[in-house]
Amino acid sequence: MSGHKRSLGVCYYPEHWPEAQWAEDARRMADTGLTWVRIGEFAWGRMEPEPGRHDWGWLDRAMDTLGAAGLKVVLGTPTATPPKWVLERYPDMLAVDAMGHPRKFGSRRHYCFSHAGYLEECRRIVMAMARRYGRHPALGAWQTDNEYGCHDTVISYSDAARTAFRDWLRGQFPASGGNGGDIGALNRAWGNVFWSMDYADFDDIDLPSLTVTEPNPAHSHAFLRFSSAQVARFNRAQVEMIRAHSDAPIAHNYMGRVTEFDHFEVGADLDIASWDSYPLGFLEDRVGASAEEQRHFARQGDPDFQAFHHDLYRAVGRGRWWIMEQQPGPVNWAPYNPAPLPGMVRFWTWEAFAHGAEAVCYFRWRQVPFAQEQMHAGLLRPDSQAAPALAEARQVAAELVEARESVPAQAPVALIFDYAADWAWKVQPHGRGLSYFALVFDHYKALRRAGQSVDILPPSVRDFTGYRAVFAPGLMQMPDALKAALAGAEAEVVIGPRSGARTADFAIPLPLPPAYPGLGLTVSRVESLRPDMPLAVVGGGTITGYREELESPTKAFFTDTEGRAVAIRQGRLCYVGGWGDAALLDRLVADVAARAGLETLALPYGVRVRDTGAERFWFNHNPHAVETAAGPLPAAGVLRVPR
Repeated sequence: MSGHKRSLGVCYYPEHWPEAQWAEDARRMADTGLTWVRIGEFAWGRMEPEPGRHDWGWLDRAMDTLGAAGLKVVLGTPTATPPKWVLERYPDMLAVDAMGHPRKFGSRRHYCFSHAGYLEECRRIVMAMARRYGRHPALGAWQTDNEYGCHDTVISYSDAARTAFRDWLRGQFPASGGNGGDIGALNRAWGNVFWSMDYADFDDIDLPSLTVTEPNPAHSHAFLRFSSAQVARFNRAQVEMIRAHSDAPIAHNYMGRVTEFDHFEVGADLDIASWDSYPLGFLEDRVGASAEEQRHFARQGDPDFQAFHHDLYRAVGRGRWWIMEQQPGPVNWAPYNPAPLPGMVRFWTWEAFAHGAEAVCYFRWRQVPFAQEQMHAGLLRPDSQAAPALAEARQVAAELVEARESVPAQAPVALIFDYAADWAWKVQPHGRGLSYFALVFDHYKALRRAGQSVDILPPSVRDFTGYRAVFAPGLMQMPDALKAALAGAEAEVVIGPRSGARTADFAIPLPLPPAYPGLGLTVSRVESLRPDMPLAVVGGGTITGYREELESPTKAFFTDTEGRAVAIRQGRLCYVGGWGDAALLDRLVADVAARAGLETLALPYGVRVRDTGAERFWFNHNPHAVETAAGPLPAAGVLRVPR
């Protein structure tokens, strides 16, 4: 694999600052060692203050000023913040929550992905931008919209969504003659004979909200699939407008643990995947860390959460990915907002580069003294004096000049991540607090504790050549082609729990799951466990949350203390019939690694490694120094060792 040059950038809002200040800002950015400047993604009201009346002059001058300083612009389409006049034109364009309340104007992301009128407005403004700036010499890349799914904005229960959902269902269940849909096929697939839920026409189908008790899970799952497809459709419309007038690469900035839409489907239309990394902001409400872990990593962030998303978005971008927003200091939106440990901004930057990032862009250049984000730190304070992160960004820029070229390499271990599986678990978790994301993340953490570098793969992959081990937990809907590919892989393969537990239409399949070739295993019964009732496993570890009863003639290699099978292996295929705690997953990873001939490392608590084609990176996430096999690591320490 060829290498690539690593670079730095920043997010900037020229419309927030006096124009006389722009040139000095651009000079300081260049002097800091920054290459990229993202602008424009929230400025629709300045680009088009009235319907059809564009004001491009300020943006022309901003682009020219940044370009004159040698900077490259990432130009964002402004569709995450439609101005008030757009809402006045389309009062029904707002998303609606599950209780029927519209998501009102006065913030951002106030639109429904299914609204046809709003989509046309977006096409129009994006086309106008692409025509004007598609060949501008300062333009380096595009960003579509901003943070799809942020603030729980994928799912909408609006009238527009209801109409679009019915049309989408007609396409999912087409009539044999090709005209309209086959409502009988939908009724049979969903099992609507249950509770007299049969529909006479697609126009009878409502959205799955405000029902007396839970709606049909097939209905709910179809609605989540539809909602994801609407995001991809919305993004594709913008990409088409841009590509008609520009050859610059196109990115979108995804978020951490936002799974309401299929990022692989959206990413298929883009050139670069990027994401917005806020290690301290995410620690409290997205990682799932214990209170003790939150205290220990309060100023550093979780050792694995950022890395997981780095690996995920490298897959979404098919190898090309960036950090579009990197936390530079305290943020304004988390339950608690501590300052990073000194050195952490540099640390997070190098961690992203170790996982293959092409660029890391800090959010933001200057802390804004007004509106919703005035408590969000930047590289500069509101008075334009340097904030602590500026020196760390400058240090990374200097280090990049001397650093060897990044050389990507395939990891020895693959982990499959499937957004549709996450939706299936959301619809039917079977136990309070159980989620697909958490299950996969627990496996990822165990692999990282053992010193493994991991490639995350989409569920569409059928070729596992080069991988020594493949983990695919929790894939509730597992197509036969994927089962066959995994069964034929020359790798140690681990699946379960809940693998193949539902059909595409959310029915329990027959024969019973996992119906996996060559495994000779049946899941005869499942149960969810109270948090205070874990099942101990012989040799150490417990099953928590979810357990399956396994029928197999093959002797189990993990059993609980009552003698019941926990894990079955047939050749290179392993099925785990429960959600293991950290101790059990560590045992599982050690067992699989030994069979696969993988080196494992005994890493100190909070220390992680990441291998590239040229270097091994050591990262100390602890607030204190640690001794490692590679030498001493200070708090927030990074060590790069040639391979």
